Amino acid sequence: MAQIRIRNTNELVTGEENVRSFLTDQGVLYEHWDPNKLDEPLRDKFVLTDEEKLAILRTYEAEIRDLAERRGYRTWDLISLSDATPNIEDLLKKFEQLHTHTEDEVRAITAGNGIFIIKGSDDIGYMDVILEAGDVISVPESKPHYFTLMENRQIVAVRLFIETEGWIAHPFEDDTFQKAQ
Repeated sequence: MAQIRIRNTNELVTGEENVRSFLTDQGVLYEHWDPNKLDEPLRDKFVLTDEEKLAILRTYEAEIRDLAERRGYRTWDLISLSDATPNIEDLLKKFEQLHTHTEDEVRAITAGNGIFIIKGSDDIGYMDVILEAGDVISVPESKPHYFTLMENRQIVAVRLFIETEGWIAHPFEDDTFQKAQ
């Protein structure tokens, strides 16, 4: 279940309804899908064949299509990251830069975990949104953020897009941002 650490105060927000309410107030969509829907062998697998990726997408097809219909997403795929991923360090450097997008950044975590660092309202500042299997987040377009992996460096996530080109980041400079907290 997701939790939020507010960097300015070190306050921790826990519990599905509290997380949903807090993120809604910050303009961020949060949902929770049943992680137990996924076949057990795929719940902790981070190097996936194309067939296994399709199996995960089929498992969550109803949830994906529902979210896509409600929010206007037109395409989706599955990303799997671990130390076995070729060029993982280069990918993480790309993800770990504060940026914005011209569309929502949507992730539905199906295995593993990760953190979105998101700029909240002026009174909140930056927050770490810690996600695990079942957590779904949509960071709105133009909201500064970045994503990184947890210490175990393993995640599988469905990504949904409006633009068919996929993930396009626009660097965001903020003197108040401190990467390591």
